[in-house]
Amino acid sequence: MQRSRLRLAIYASAAVLAVAGGVGAAVAATTPAGTTAATGGLTATFSKDSDWGSGYQARYTITNGTSAAVTGWQLAFGLPSSAKLGSFWDATVTTSNGVSTAKNPGYAPTIAAGATAQFGFIVTGSGAPTSCTINGASCGGGTATTAPTTTPTKPPTTAPTKPPTTAPTTTPTKPPTTAPTTPPATAAPPVGNNGNVGFAPYVDMGLLSNGTTTLAQLGKSGNTKSFSLAFVTSAGCKASWFNAFDPRAKQFADQIAAVRSGGGDVKVSFGGATGIELAQACTSVSALQAEYQAVVSAYNLKYIDLDIEGAAVADPTTIARRSTALAALQKANPGLKISLTLPVLPEGLTADGLNVVRSAKNAGVDLDLVNIMAMDYGRAGQDYGDLAIQAVKSTKDQIKSLYGNSDAAAFKMVGVTPMIGVNDDNGVFGLADARDLVAFASTNHIGFVSMWETNRDKNACTGALFQCTNVAQSPFDFSKIFAGFTG
Repeated sequence: MQRSRLRLAIYASAAVLAVAGGVGAAVAATTPAGTTAATGGLTATFSKDSDWGSGYQARYTITNGTSAAVTGWQLAFGLPSSAKLGSFWDATVTTSNGVSTAKNPGYAPTIAAGATAQFGFIVTGSGAPTSCTINGASCGGGTATTAPTTTPTKPPTTAPTKPPTTAPTTTPTKPPTTAPTTPPATAAPPVGNNGNVGFAPYVDMGLLSNGTTTLAQLGKSGNTKSFSLAFVTSAGCKASWFNAFDPRAKQFADQIAAVRSGGGDVKVSFGGATGIELAQACTSVSALQAEYQAVVSAYNLKYIDLDIEGAAVADPTTIARRSTALAALQKANPGLKISLTLPVLPEGLTADGLNVVRSAKNAGVDLDLVNIMAMDYGRAGQDYGDLAIQAVKSTKDQIKSLYGNSDAAAFKMVGVTPMIGVNDDNGVFGLADARDLVAFASTNHIGFVSMWETNRDKNACTGALFQCTNVAQSPFDFSKIFAGFTG
């Protein structure tokens, strides 16, 4: 889920252990458009991925032209007054007095000799960066390769990541009002057992692909019935489990069956912070709908989740395409429940996230939930339990305004997913915070609670954030607390 984006997916083969979540060694850097890498030191190259007039998506590539690895980098850049930095990923970025400073992510502090690293970002407005220095030297070339005085130590995580600090304001264009005239063949109604998915923590299915742990084992240990399975992305315009397995082959179907036989059910989550979400990969509504349908049919799903972040949350074209496809998918599968997982701040959904909800509503999607990524606010030192509760309240007010429903009905449409333990921004969501959030969620009867991520809770360790919470706990403490959610 975005926001300082961090998910590293490592696949040694098709059946490999994946740390799905943070994108690989990415880095922040900025320099005037067209600047190219020079030899002899760290340099940075700016390039645009797309431009929609009122904003653009871009990236920087940092090159280590030295004969030795460089550990730790810090890049400062300025934008013209016509442009404003929005969301970013694969770097830690702070802005002060018009200058943004990007630092290497903790999971990728080193750039090997002759190697490169990248990071991406969204800009609202127009105009390429006007200045850039890296480790104090010009981005276009220089010999300074001394590491920043403060070297981040934060490891990778597959967790949903924090919301952008400034959201682009581009409003997605309204999707077509008519669904494809020839939708994919209608699947049989889902055959799940009406399992309670009021609490369904996320599970990084890449970490289960080696067969050492199963959903049933996680559920038994954590008193958990249901799960949100992360993530289905794309391999071209084809659905894929984190670019390793074709869902049509029914990977994990036996584990899903075991969950259902135990009285629970699953949500399959599409998207996430790494890889390409299907709406970005498929260029037609009918093709996109067909891929969603293939996954629904393969697992007889009653619940799907769309985790929309990074560039996907700010792209009007793919937002419209996704909304139209989801409306048609729901029509072809009566009773299918659809949730949107989106970036949030304590003040509520970002402008981009709210546009995604509005687009779905306008397209005719009967939206079950808006699940907020209550994490990585960039406010380390504050109470992350209180901030999560504030984010729920703020999102409830936004939904109430958009749908014109009551407080109770709006709360029922809100889901909340904190990142347990230490967040990517070094904020902490502890066990006491979990108890407070569950008490609030139960009292106000919100629609859904979750957490990122069950394997981290299972390990109860100190170390890399993709596998550890870095807080004092016993295995599955968070799961057991959240399992007390009464709905």
